[in-house]
Amino acid sequence: MAKYGEGDKRWIVEDRPDGANVHNWHWAEKDCLEWSRALLSKLLSGLTILDGEGNLYIKTKTLEKLEGEAYVNVRKGKIIPGYEISLTLSWEGEVKDPDGKSVIKCDGSVEIPYIADENADEDPEVKILVKDEGTLGKRLKEAMVAKGKPVILEKVRVYVQSMAKGGPAKDELEVKKAPGSAAKSSVSSAAAASNVGAQKEVKKEEKKGFKTITLTEKFSCRAKDMFEIMMDENRWKGFTQSNAKISKEVGGEISIFDGSVTGVNMELVEGKLIVQKWRFGSWPDGVNSTVRIAFDEPEPGLTVVKLTQTGIPEEDRYGNATVVENTERGWRDLIFHKIRAVFGFGI
Repeated sequence: MAKYGEGDKRWIVEDRPDGANVHNWHWAEKDCLEWSRALLSKLLSGLTILDGEGNLYIKTKTLEKLEGEAYVNVRKGKIIPGYEISLTLSWEGEVKDPDGKSVIKCDGSVEIPYIADENADEDPEVKILVKDEGTLGKRLKEAMVAKGKPVILEKVRVYVQSMAKGGPAKDELEVKKAPGSAAKSSVSSAAAASNVGAQKEVKKEEKKGFKTITLTEKFSCRAKDMFEIMMDENRWKGFTQSNAKISKEVGGEISIFDGSVTGVNMELVEGKLIVQKWRFGSWPDGVNSTVRIAFDEPEPGLTVVKLTQTGIPEEDRYGNATVVENTERGWRDLIFHKIRAVFGFGI
């Protein structure tokens, strides 16, 4: 993930006196780190976890530390969140006897080392620590793990969903209607009212729709070399710098980008064709696209790769409407461009 402020200058629209970024068509970027710190502090601080159950009293204190980066991008009015943060939260616990007299008080901490947009569909790792490792301290820790961890994860999900909706930039990143769209509204108010139901149905269908992307890329290599790279898990690990498992058999499973993408081989023709069922973990359950990659070698040493991916959902399970764009950009920037850079196949 590119760091905030380090994106390609050709695609980022910086602040300008006239504020010209009509309908958020160009790439706009907003830093959300301080907003993230404030929101997570509000969500996680002062939570009552236990209030006398089993003579235990536990509550969170304050967000002690939040580090990393968080931002929101927008392209063509579509919100694209990006964040990689870690945080430390303090908590305190107390054990009382049956008469209500305090037996022990101790402090602890909650560490979440990695909250990131790439794992938005998964709960992050949560570490519960306590300063007193005695019998009662361990009892408080176990109670915090059992009762407090689910509460904390619930609050983190609220943050993730807020970022998916645009974070602090939600209002300013909303798509505005193009000039002149209101001119079409010359019908009577009664007729307009009768169309409301139909318009809602159209929008509903669009949200449930699917899209197709096509890409054509050229490489200075033999077609068989490109085919082998696409089907070799060790080479995938090399050019993506992430874990990959790729079967070379029809019906075999694939898993790339640390398991973020999974699928099954449907058809394999060595040096010619790869067809796979393919999905992101963040897609709605049961939704699979079909990836077809054809390799053509019009002349020795020149390979043309034609990719067609059908059945891409317009929205993921969280309502993010950037699935199609992110998928196309992923193929181009994280796969094909990386192959050129690592294996020297540039045209």
